[in-house]
Amino acid sequence: MSKYGYIVDSHCHLNYEGIIEQQDDVVQRARAAGVGCMLSINTKLRQYPEIIEIIEKYDDIFGTVGIHPHEAENEPDVAVQALLERAVHPKIVGIGETGLDYYYDNAPRDMQAVNFRSHITASRELGLPVIVHTRDADDDCINILTEEMKKGFFPGVIHCFTASQRLADACLEMGLYISISGIVTFRSAKELQSSAKTIPLNRLLIETDSPFLAPVPHRGKKCEPAFVANTAEFLADLRGESLEDLSEATTQNFFDLFSKITPPVKAAA
Repeated sequence: MSKYGYIVDSHCHLNYEGIIEQQDDVVQRARAAGVGCMLSINTKLRQYPEIIEIIEKYDDIFGTVGIHPHEAENEPDVAVQALLERAVHPKIVGIGETGLDYYYDNAPRDMQAVNFRSHITASRELGLPVIVHTRDADDDCINILTEEMKKGFFPGVIHCFTASQRLADACLEMGLYISISGIVTFRSAKELQSSAKTIPLNRLLIETDSPFLAPVPHRGKKCEPAFVANTAEFLADLRGESLEDLSEATTQNFFDLFSKITPPVKAAA
């Protein structure tokens, strides 16, 4: 366990079906598994009030404001100002998730790009990290991030990383973090496992993306934040690190990136 006495689920959806119906139990199971902080991610601006309700209910849960690329066509007129205004809440600590998804193409790609850039602008203006979703869009994702970074640095994380080593290297070069989900535990995820070994420990986060992508040994179940412990164990073994070291680093990285959160007092050595 980390020096904080727990690990962090840096990306989950606590307002989604499969979780929200048993929210109190899910949170208690996460705490029992050693998960002391959770970040509930906004994907539709019209559901932002649900995020606020959750983060005001639980002391150890924080939230973000953003529009998923799948929703770029459904919420096309959201200006940067709308993100800025909602990020004023003291427990809204990040912008997103946003990005590009060319696997499903649920929204026109040009609208996804506009949505992505608006979130980056808000991230840069506030100094809050942008949470990036990217799937089958490596070239355009690298290009947009590179172009926007030239306008001024912004913090961020590539969440649920499954992309190429080339994208990982480009994002790390830009100063971004990379988050690994339970996908890394899948037998078929050999390429991701190879990439996961190359991410510097000081730039690594872990997540569940609950209620999706339950790691081994929970495959086939609804994923929940407690399962981030399984991903941490697998990842530590994969990388040849102790679970304590990986837990400590990923927890510290979370607080370094999501710097609006005041970390708890560290446990005595």
